[in-house]
Amino acid sequence: MSTLPEIFSPDGPFARAINGYRVRGQQLEMAERIAEAIRNNAVFIAEAGTGTGKTFAYLVPALKSNGKVIVSTGTKTLQDQLFNKDLPLVRDVLKAPVRIALLKGRANYVCPYHLQRALADGRFLTREDAADARRISVFAKTTQSGDKAECVEVNENSPVWQHVTSTRDNCLGQDCPDYKECFVMQARKEAMAADLVVVNHHLFFADVMLRDEGMAELLPACNTVIFDEAHQLPEVATLFFGESVSTAQFLDLARDARTEALTNARDCLDLPVASKSLEKAAKDLRLAVGLDSGRFAAAQLLEKPEFAPALQGLLEEIAKFAAILETQAERAEGLEKCWQRATELVQRLTQWQNPVDAGYVYWAEAFTHSLQLNATPLDVANIFRKQMGGHPRAWIFTSATLAVQGKFHHYCAELGLGDPDSACWHSPFDYGEQAVLYAPLGMPDPNDWAYTEAVVDAAWPAVKAAGGGAFFLCTSLRAMRRTHELLKAKLEDEGLDMPLLVQGEGSKNDLLQRFRHHGAAILVGSQSFWEGVDVRGEALSLVVIDKIPFAPPDDPVLSARIDEMKKQGRNAFMEYQLPRAVINVKQGAGRLIRDEADKGVLMICDPRLITKPYGRRVWQSLPPMKRTRELQVVLDFFANR
Repeated sequence: MSTLPEIFSPDGPFARAINGYRVRGQQLEMAERIAEAIRNNAVFIAEAGTGTGKTFAYLVPALKSNGKVIVSTGTKTLQDQLFNKDLPLVRDVLKAPVRIALLKGRANYVCPYHLQRALADGRFLTREDAADARRISVFAKTTQSGDKAECVEVNENSPVWQHVTSTRDNCLGQDCPDYKECFVMQARKEAMAADLVVVNHHLFFADVMLRDEGMAELLPACNTVIFDEAHQLPEVATLFFGESVSTAQFLDLARDARTEALTNARDCLDLPVASKSLEKAAKDLRLAVGLDSGRFAAAQLLEKPEFAPALQGLLEEIAKFAAILETQAERAEGLEKCWQRATELVQRLTQWQNPVDAGYVYWAEAFTHSLQLNATPLDVANIFRKQMGGHPRAWIFTSATLAVQGKFHHYCAELGLGDPDSACWHSPFDYGEQAVLYAPLGMPDPNDWAYTEAVVDAAWPAVKAAGGGAFFLCTSLRAMRRTHELLKAKLEDEGLDMPLLVQGEGSKNDLLQRFRHHGAAILVGSQSFWEGVDVRGEALSLVVIDKIPFAPPDDPVLSARIDEMKKQGRNAFMEYQLPRAVINVKQGAGRLIRDEADKGVLMICDPRLITKPYGRRVWQSLPPMKRTRELQVVLDFFANR
């Protein structure tokens, strides 16, 4: 294999293999620094702006390293793109004799055992669900991987998937009669044998780092870990280093135990009765919180008169249920697994009811049909640092958005990385020519009751001048729904033909495809459209951000962390809340300019960008776009495009 400067040179293998390949100094520098970190088993943090070519910059040294590499991405979309497109291309260009594998969480693979069970029970409520089940059954007979992403005939959000995939709770493991046909085990075997494995952050933490689901051998065998979209890690680590238990787990257990009893314990008449009581107790706990979805601190929940009795009621029912299952456990693997699950649920519920660990915040999240009880560590730095210890290996963290004004202090502090080697490479795009940052004049306070109306009124002339091709990125679902309503009214009033799409109308990929295809659409989204979305060309030329995306201060985890930092005499706003908001704004802004030919306007409506001293921190972290407060400059920009 050639040296890195040769590989990335104007007449190197990439230039020969890829039409329109451009040499980028930043890409070569980044590749060289990553290669050095891999050689030295070092920690290295790299921010690489859009267009730097960071994927090739880490894949080339990874494939040349002769060791075992895990690449972890933030989203399944990027995971699939890496495995199906980027990796094979780089491997072929380098002629590298490297085995690669894709590994996802078990919920992504059809489970032959549960598929058969679901078909035999006929547990599908609608004709459409029954048709989906038949399609999945056909797919299971022909697929090599069992990955549901390949089953294009069935929507990824179809409710049938949860019946035909396994969870950590209900997988029978080696006792399963279909163990030899198990797609999860097959994917894991391939991952163990591969030189480079592509995973996502959720799987990395659940399986690899916490050794949760039988992948204990993957990390010790590995020489290099590369995190792409690494800005998401603090959030994901917080999720996985905590404990949680959901009412949905109790309902699933009741259902699975009934199914097992029908086959293997028909004479145990107590089981179906107890399973119904357990379901009722789980639903009562959800209802005790009230109808609204949302997040609540444990103390808030205990103020609700029905909550503590409902929690105690569920604990008593699951204990009774576990006792009945214990008497039947020897009759079948499935019943034994149900008994183990019940015992674990007793333990988790008891731990949440009687918290002992002061380093955790206890809280709950209510969804439409379920309630999840969580214990979340206030600080993940020590846990993460400990997990990184042991066998010497390289740890590479990269993203387009990690730094605040070029510095990584906040990121290193959150993950306990100390003061490692780091570097920032700016985007090669000419932002001064390609983009305008527009902060409109006369905007009201973001807490004003008519703020969303003001955002839509201010953005409307820019939407018309751009001829559509606009993203509205909202900081809350309520603002998203209101923005959608107001835009719909304006389009109708003026008789304009611009398709109006809103998050939730279809899957994210489906909405993006429709948006790209039309070329003059408006898409209104909240959190999930702020990152990982790539729309090139004139299909997207205006991004409107309603507010600086600070996390809501009443969020139980955030408020507990703020209290803890205040106790330590630290400034939680400057050290924690602001850096996170800056990174979110950078992610949202990153949707606009995706290649050298893109042109567009980034409109940030929040007046705090200008009026508050910390606003300067936000806009100084953004790419060097031309800045304006005048609407006319925006109109002229679109007219001259």
